[in-house]
Amino acid sequence: MGAIGNPIVVGYVDTPEGHAALDRAIEEARQRGAKLVVINSQKGGASLDPEDAVEIDTSMNGAHEHLHDTGVEHEVRQLVRGADPAEDLIAVAQEVDADLIVIGLRRRTPVGKLIMGSNAQTVLLDSPVPVLAVKSAQ
Repeated sequence: MGAIGNPIVVGYVDTPEGHAALDRAIEEARQRGAKLVVINSQKGGASLDPEDAVEIDTSMNGAHEHLHDTGVEHEVRQLVRGADPAEDLIAVAQEVDADLIVIGLRRRTPVGKLIMGSNAQTVLLDSPVPVLAVKSAQ
């Protein structure tokens, strides 16, 4: 099935909130007849441990298999270019002329609720397109 609507960009990491964002983005892509662009962004460079890189590759393979099983048109991008994940999501959304960005949020302690994660906050405040923030069940 070819995409009808503009793409949907989703930030994905192998966490409960990442899975929640991916699942919701798949639903949105189905409803809109849109292609899904899955972004996994890492700072990279000397800060990315080789063992972490293997773990990330393995988790991304799992996400790719899950996406393949859904039948939703998609592409998966692993970005290791030193940018903040929020900057990567926004840049890709602009590049592909996305209609929506989907991000996952995790539950926070009372103090943590005062300050949302910096990447989520940056995406919400700086995105040129609507952002759907999804809370994980855990």
